[in-house]
Amino acid sequence: MKTMHSPSRIALALAALLAGALALAQPADVFDFVPQGGRTLLAKVIGTGAGAADVNALLAERHTRDEWAAILKSRSQQFPAAARLSDKERQTLADYMAFNLPLAAGRVKPGSPVPTLEKALPMDGRDMTLEKCQGCHIVTVVVTQDRKKEAWLGTMNKPSHIQIRLSPAQREALANYLVLNAAIPIDDVPKELRAGGASY
Repeated sequence: MKTMHSPSRIALALAALLAGALALAQPADVFDFVPQGGRTLLAKVIGTGAGAADVNALLAERHTRDEWAAILKSRSQQFPAAARLSDKERQTLADYMAFNLPLAAGRVKPGSPVPTLEKALPMDGRDMTLEKCQGCHIVTVVVTQDRKKEAWLGTMNKPSHIQIRLSPAQREALANYLVLNAAIPIDDVPKELRAGGASY
């Protein structure tokens, strides 16, 4: 016996297939070339294979950047995602943790999906770069520069930048992020982001 498919069912099936194909064909975020910041890295570390008790204990600790870097290496059994970090990612995450931990109890719910965890965490250097720097010039001006922390802070404290709403601690965290993650080769920047902007 032949099964007849109604035109509306066929149309719905075709629409679903088309929507799926479009979703797969969507281009990657144009800013994917900017390295992940500590907020994203921490969400992955605490949201991928880590137990709730370990997560709560970790988020309640306070350490220096160097101490956090060592802790992330030593606790790979508790936090398997930490073992997959590159050295630069580990330093970026350790720096973020030194600035932002401990967190208030209950701010992060262990066991939540990684995107939910990420939204609950304070902004990081990447967030600040994309949100604050692009208000006046193209982000490429920032992320392709190879500068020392003092030079970044000097620029941030110029009259042209001092009005940007960042606390002194956020400015320092942003400078640290840029020292570790800027100096991106221009060939790694999408073509549409290579032209324009100011230079400092």
